[in-house]
Amino acid sequence: MNLKTILVTIISVMALTVFIVACKQKAKETSSVADVTEIPVKLFAVQNETISEPVVAPGFISSATEARLSFKTGGVIERIYVEEGQSVHKGQLLATINLTEINAMVEQAKEGLEKAQRDYDRTKNLYKDTVASLEQFQNVTTGLNVAKQQYEMARFNKSYSEIRATTDGRIVKKIMNEGEIAAPGMPVFFMNSAGTNDWLVKVGIADRDWTRLKLGNTATVKIDAYPGENFSGAVSQLAQAPDAMSGLYQVEIKLSGCNKSLATGLFAKTEIQPNSDAIYVTVPVDAVIEGNGSEAFVYTALDSKAHKQPVKIAFIKDGKVMLTSGLEKGAKVVVDGSAYLTDGVGVKIVD
Repeated sequence: MNLKTILVTIISVMALTVFIVACKQKAKETSSVADVTEIPVKLFAVQNETISEPVVAPGFISSATEARLSFKTGGVIERIYVEEGQSVHKGQLLATINLTEINAMVEQAKEGLEKAQRDYDRTKNLYKDTVASLEQFQNVTTGLNVAKQQYEMARFNKSYSEIRATTDGRIVKKIMNEGEIAAPGMPVFFMNSAGTNDWLVKVGIADRDWTRLKLGNTATVKIDAYPGENFSGAVSQLAQAPDAMSGLYQVEIKLSGCNKSLATGLFAKTEIQPNSDAIYVTVPVDAVIEGNGSEAFVYTALDSKAHKQPVKIAFIKDGKVMLTSGLEKGAKVVVDGSAYLTDGVGVKIVD
């Protein structure tokens, strides 16, 4: 046997040996995995707890008497007499529109009324002399009444071709300027009252919180512009329908005894104390996995197998997670060993 043949034989034997050793190691690992068919876990029986938890919601400062002032009739804005931030008093003239077109309409209505009056007087005399019929007299009577209403309407529109302040307050925003064309009802100014007891906070809350609140519920308000200070208030209005855009119910909290300088749009945080307590299913924090906002999961054990269960979180307090849905009282959740579980894997319950 030559040297080349001997080397080939040695290499073949070594390769075979490595293959046999690898197969034995793989078989050993497979056997080890197969032996571990159940993962030890500890369970906790969920409970119901009655908690008086405040409704927490962000919002914005607003005025109870805020108003969007506009012209009743459209036209070109001729004069604006105030600026943003300016204080105004009730009845003060704020803006006017050009009256050329409106004056023409008033004059036209006046001429129409005078003609209708002449027709009425003439037909009335003819009717007395039995020259005009009853129907003709009734028609001119109707025409006179219509002309009177049109004249009154034209005069009324002219009187509302200016904007005056509805109350003492401040011009928060000037929306239009001189020379612009204002359509009927289009806001030109946004103003609010100057009263110190006129401020409120508007917040949006979910339906489950809306059912817990009533008019008069007290609230604590924190305003970012005044760090470290708390303001008191009470629920003054509860919307009966959700906002079409956000799906939340609007709640108004009227501030009481506020002597600070406030402005519309300031950011605020509110804590509203409901009269009724809420009942929550509670589980330890260790039972909750894969949390994402109010969405999370827990593992329950049934028939010696782990089952992944979605739940909704209300809030966390004192090491407990308050759930609004997903579990019922008496259900048992995994509190130790959940990190090693997958849905459907076997479990072994330990004390």
